[in-house]
Amino acid sequence: MALNKEIWINTVVENFYPDNSFASKSVDDSAFVNNKTVHVPNAGNPSGVEINRSKKPAEINERTDYDLSYTIDELTTNPIHISNADTVELSYNKRNSVLQNDRQQLQAMAAQLLLYRWGNLETKIFTAGAATDAHTSSKATGKRKKLTKAAVMKAMIQFNKDDVPAEGRYLLADAVMYADLLDDLTDKELSAFLASADAQRGVLGRLYGFEVMQRSKVLRTTAAGTALLKWEDEDAADELAAALAWQESCVSRALGDVQMFDDMGNPTYYGDIYSFLVRTGGAPRRYDGKGIAAIIESAQA
Repeated sequence: MALNKEIWINTVVENFYPDNSFASKSVDDSAFVNNKTVHVPNAGNPSGVEINRSKKPAEINERTDYDLSYTIDELTTNPIHISNADTVELSYNKRNSVLQNDRQQLQAMAAQLLLYRWGNLETKIFTAGAATDAHTSSKATGKRKKLTKAAVMKAMIQFNKDDVPAEGRYLLADAVMYADLLDDLTDKELSAFLASADAQRGVLGRLYGFEVMQRSKVLRTTAAGTALLKWEDEDAADELAAALAWQESCVSRALGDVQMFDDMGNPTYYGDIYSFLVRTGGAPRRYDGKGIAAIIESAQA
């Protein structure tokens, strides 16, 4: 009987993780991440201007400012055990793979939670494109209306009406909604869109003043877009996908350093135990909700 030769490659094929570069397009409050609550004072209404004032002395008032605050969340990984055998018998470095994967998973979850905190649904724009299959989960059923450039234009108009600064506007769409948007562009528009890409910043193109970015998952809502669903929540047949548009001065992020905890050479587990922790938070920065818009897929009747 022949003895066939076998070979074990000394590297492991790693997991994929989403692009989290969108998070940097915001005001950085990370210096305050080690507090329970972060307060963002908002200026109240201006005193007002009167033309050709006739009544003197003028009435004196005080300005009432607003206190906007958000809490910091603590995210932790499940402890993982690496046995002594795994460190000496495997052809690849399992410890490095485990530590890298858990760290990246923690950062991905922190970024996903940040999107949930930003998406306040005060300004909602619903898609009106052709019908397409629901895609947010395996339980989502029925048809949804595709994202088109018309919805992006509506977001631009709303931002312009609200005097939101023209610079620093971003649009983040999930993989399917992004593909639907590209499909809606004419050849000329698509060429201009792709020519404006900035790969180093994670920007895939520019449309109606928004720098467009893409992530595997962005947001999802309940039926009719009445409330946001976390991705950890139970899937629903009538859930809807949503993209998020924002201006960078209108949202906050607070992201701490990833901390690693270890118990090396544990005598009862005959190996090493690791876990990770990160503190994170974020929120809209304005009490009036301006500078943020959710673009939600409409359900196709």
